[in-house]
Amino acid sequence: MTAIVSSRFSLARMLWRQTWPMAIGVLALLGFQLVDSAFIARLGTAPLAAQSFTFPLSFLIIGVQVGMGIAIAALISRALGAGETARARRLGSLVLLVGMGVMASLALLLWAVQAPVFAGLGADTATRALIRAYWAPQLLAAWLGALLYFGYSLFRAHGDTWLPGKLMVMTSLINLVLDPLLIFGVGPWPGLGLPGAAWATTLAFASGLAVLGQRLRRTDWLTRHGLGVELRQSAPAFAGIAGPAMVSQLMPPLAAMLAISVVAPLGETAVAAWGLASRLETLSLMVVLAMTMSLPPWLGRCYGAGDWAQVHRLMRLALRVAVVWQLALGGLMALASPWVAQLLAGTPAVRDDLAGLIRFLLPSYAALGVCMLVVSAGNALGWPLRAMLMSGARLFVFYLPCLWLGSRVSGLMGLAAGAALGNLLAGLAAWQVLRRILASPRRRPLETCR
Repeated sequence: MTAIVSSRFSLARMLWRQTWPMAIGVLALLGFQLVDSAFIARLGTAPLAAQSFTFPLSFLIIGVQVGMGIAIAALISRALGAGETARARRLGSLVLLVGMGVMASLALLLWAVQAPVFAGLGADTATRALIRAYWAPQLLAAWLGALLYFGYSLFRAHGDTWLPGKLMVMTSLINLVLDPLLIFGVGPWPGLGLPGAAWATTLAFASGLAVLGQRLRRTDWLTRHGLGVELRQSAPAFAGIAGPAMVSQLMPPLAAMLAISVVAPLGETAVAAWGLASRLETLSLMVVLAMTMSLPPWLGRCYGAGDWAQVHRLMRLALRVAVVWQLALGGLMALASPWVAQLLAGTPAVRDDLAGLIRFLLPSYAALGVCMLVVSAGNALGWPLRAMLMSGARLFVFYLPCLWLGSRVSGLMGLAAGAALGNLLAGLAAWQVLRRILASPRRRPLETCR
């Protein structure tokens, strides 16, 4: 009994050591996105609504980069778990080069199609004019952020969560300092308004990339040799993981587009409140997001070593942490919703709508966290198709239908209640799927993963 307790304590300590630097980094990274929205809210409801219309396409960019990052972490951690260090170096070099080109192409495409897309989402002519001035620097920031994320994935695959965490904090602090200067101006220099927020993010990410590049030069994780052969050999495996993972990550942006098209008929105030609630959602999920970054490389090493007993222990521990944390945070935020809304929103109408959204949505993120961890584990453990199907079911079977039905019944508050119900149903479904998967027989452990 003592040995079991000691083993569980050791596992919890290892999970904490791997996760807390990423949790702080995610808190800082998502916090500066919320700070962006809070500063923009001071410009008025129209700029805040304009920024809110860009969130689905921003999530699209993030979805592609996260899908590629999942494949990076999975393949490199598996190679390291199997002792293939030379292959891990080749994979690291390839993903940085390929990722740079893919994300640049995506940014150019999103610039070209902005007019019909934003019109289709419900943005009127005046709002689209605000978006156009903001969209170019925001796409540049997104490209730099994607390169930074790929670098983070490389460090995480090698078991280093400290540097990504510190760089996330550093970039968020730079953004925090630059935001008011570039948005509102200082002294005789006028502010840039809404585009100033994007330029602040661009400069912050560029600073992070400069530091990351210096640190990468001191490692032996990259190589120039054998990349062509490795590309031909690893492309199927990379596509097998990255393809379903990208589809899984692209589903939330698509769902966000559909969600905001449901919110748009409720008025500009509702769109602004929904945009702030979306920022708050990602911030409140910081611990879960940190575990989706720190856990897959660890699970990938266990996969490479064949240590399925450790996989079971890790998943049970991670799910307990996610549920307890999100329930506690969600309950606290629901109680404090009037004060949180007053801090973030710029007008009384937006404050009232945001407070209502917080009360319904925040507690439901305990179930959402379960679903996110199951999807993340599926990509790391060789179940990318199941992970993709689980993502699709969460959004298009549970979340969106409940959200749409709630909006029809009772406007914005009905929409919030429906979204919360959809999250709960998705979490329960993911838990059942995970139980069946982990109960199935697996090959015997080859060695203990580290």
